[in-house]
Amino acid sequence: MTKITRFSTALRPHVTAKIEQLGYADIVIGIPTYYSGDSIVHVIKTVVKGIEQYYPHLRALIMVSDGGSTDDTRDLARTIDPKSYNIESIVTIYRGIPGKGSGLRAVFEVAAFLKTRAVAVFDSDLLSITPEWVRNFLEPVFHGYDYVAPFYNRFKLDGTITNTIAYNLTRALYGQRIRQPIGGDFGISPALVKHYLDQDVWATDIAKFGIDIWMTTSAIVGGFRICQAKLGVKLHDHKDPSSDLGPMLRQVVGTIFQLMDQYQDYWLKVKGSVEVPTLGEFAGQKADAFNIDQSNLVEYFKVGLNNFGGVWKNIIEERDFKIIQEIARTDKNDQFLMPIETWIRIVYRYAGAFHATPRQRFKVLDTLTPLYYGRVGSLVNELQDKTPEEAERHFEQNALAFERMKDYMVAIWERKEK
Repeated sequence: MTKITRFSTALRPHVTAKIEQLGYADIVIGIPTYYSGDSIVHVIKTVVKGIEQYYPHLRALIMVSDGGSTDDTRDLARTIDPKSYNIESIVTIYRGIPGKGSGLRAVFEVAAFLKTRAVAVFDSDLLSITPEWVRNFLEPVFHGYDYVAPFYNRFKLDGTITNTIAYNLTRALYGQRIRQPIGGDFGISPALVKHYLDQDVWATDIAKFGIDIWMTTSAIVGGFRICQAKLGVKLHDHKDPSSDLGPMLRQVVGTIFQLMDQYQDYWLKVKGSVEVPTLGEFAGQKADAFNIDQSNLVEYFKVGLNNFGGVWKNIIEERDFKIIQEIARTDKNDQFLMPIETWIRIVYRYAGAFHATPRQRFKVLDTLTPLYYGRVGSLVNELQDKTPEEAERHFEQNALAFERMKDYMVAIWERKEK
């Protein structure tokens, strides 16, 4: 068994010495990095422009919190010296479990020490970040919001984990229509920073991919004031769902399901959902389309039936298993369709199975991946001829269906509890 070292801080001594010297900062911008050499200079330069343009009178710190990259990420980050703009910078390797969560923990600790008035966090692979993003995240915090979630303009087949699971469950379980709960870029108040640091999660899987959905859910359950900021297009190194999103799905959905255990007294009482204030306007940007390998998605789904059919039969309803078998026999990919109601029941029953099998929960969760690929393969057909606006209405209808079928989830959960 791998021994996990529990660090009392994610900060290395040179960082502690630097922030003691600084004393305070009005703004902290955190950029967690890992092998980000191709994009980190662009992100830092844009953040500097944003601070210079909108907050030249405030003292700011940009913190690059790196996961031990062995490329030139940190060296490149250090080439940007923004001191002439009343901006300080720290480039460091954080301490703790490798993952974005540990990187953010270091940022939060620095912000707390410096008694920062507002914090913003940006992904390090952003290609479309503009100076306005800095303002759009910080300004709501200065005006009393605790958590500013991103609201991107995305291609209809981008963000498939969000559009098939994360948005739907956040809305249905917790009653908040936060469109991008795992978006990666956020604005955060000092009070919420303290709340995050007080949680005993930094030696768990949440310190990896699960950090974004954990931050969103914790803000909701903690009763913090939440809004969304329109940012325009998010361009980054997009990931074809047919190739490499399996590990991320495991982390994100695993975190959602674990939080269902932790916060069951909260979400079991929630009925319906409410709009979240959305501030700003899109800058007229249109998200570019990209190719998605539907054949690979469908093939992965069919292989999953062969490998995990027995497990699926034990977890999902008989009527849905029959539908899964039927669509697996579809020869033409353009006719491959998984009904949304079937997908919702599958997700809810997997949540119940995860809850009921604590020792085997992640082995159980791994068998959901081919079903997720099947759902995405179906979305390719459902959205084929839809405009961006029509696609967004389609996702909203799917989310509403999750919400309407929540009683199905509650019944499963309460049965497992008994």
